[in-house]
Amino acid sequence: MVVVLAVFAGAVFGLTVFLRDLLGMNEVKDYEGPGEGTVSFVVQPGDGPLVIGNNLAGQDIVANSKTFLEVFQQESQGREIQPGTFEMRYQMSSSGALEALLGDGGTAVHYAAIDRDLRQSETFDKLVESTGIPLETFTALAQNPQDFGLPAQAVSLEGYLFPGEYRFPVDMTAEDIIGEMTQNAFAALEDAGITDPTQQYEVLTKASIIQAEAGEADYATVAGAIENRLRADNTETNGLIQSDATVTYGLNRKSYNLTPEEKADTSNRWNTYANPGLPVGPIGSPSEEAIDAAANPADVPYFYWVTVNLDSGETKFSSTLAEHGRYVAEYQEWCGTQIAGRCE
Repeated sequence: MVVVLAVFAGAVFGLTVFLRDLLGMNEVKDYEGPGEGTVSFVVQPGDGPLVIGNNLAGQDIVANSKTFLEVFQQESQGREIQPGTFEMRYQMSSSGALEALLGDGGTAVHYAAIDRDLRQSETFDKLVESTGIPLETFTALAQNPQDFGLPAQAVSLEGYLFPGEYRFPVDMTAEDIIGEMTQNAFAALEDAGITDPTQQYEVLTKASIIQAEAGEADYATVAGAIENRLRADNTETNGLIQSDATVTYGLNRKSYNLTPEEKADTSNRWNTYANPGLPVGPIGSPSEEAIDAAANPADVPYFYWVTVNLDSGETKFSSTLAEHGRYVAEYQEWCGTQIAGRCE
């Protein structure tokens, strides 16, 4: 009897799997995120949404042609995909792929997904990968940031290369690409109510630290803690922000660990352990949300914060060094349970 039941259960399971496959129930419906890598996608004259969806799925640009067709019907708003060659990414969301294809009237474009918190050098690598424009062209433009409206104290384009999904016409110059990205940064600052160039630079610098140090749910709280550290009457940290992310930026690396010597090095102009106040400039490209938090910090009693779990992003705040020390110990305990190198 047991054997019969087991055979029957196995048969039912096999039939269920077969039916799910037959009906497409095991298909991946959609990818998440902006995708990865780059791939050229051609829309031929006469190609409709169904053909385009099948071709996209065939090149693994989208997960499922049916999902793409549904998204097209829901989001195209009467716009049509025009013939042309489009620079896409593998494993894009159907919504992202649709927007990349709609673009500006079907003009052939280079698609570039610029993540938040990227440094200038990382952003340039993405732009080179997307457009094929030589790296030297972008780095030369960065040597003259004032040409793009940046204030006199800016020594590069750092912080002003606004993150987002871009679709650059294939004949767009590097100068125009940088111009579009920096104008988006200025627009985000103005939307946050920051119009003075000097104040914009300060807010963008704070926002870049917030972006590097916190998850989105904690942006405003970290912003408030930074403001507390910058107050003239702050005797808790005496004007020191003490951000690891600023120090490692000045060292041209990314790491969770710093030596005592690195923290004490005043020659590192981004070292906020040794130099009071803000670093000399931004350390990456902050998002609109981080900019808004920097412009509108929460009123909190905290001076310290530490992410105690790098996987979940859980961050704990404190008003005293003693309390902060306990949370640092909690982080170190978590690191002790991880694979080698996870907390480096």
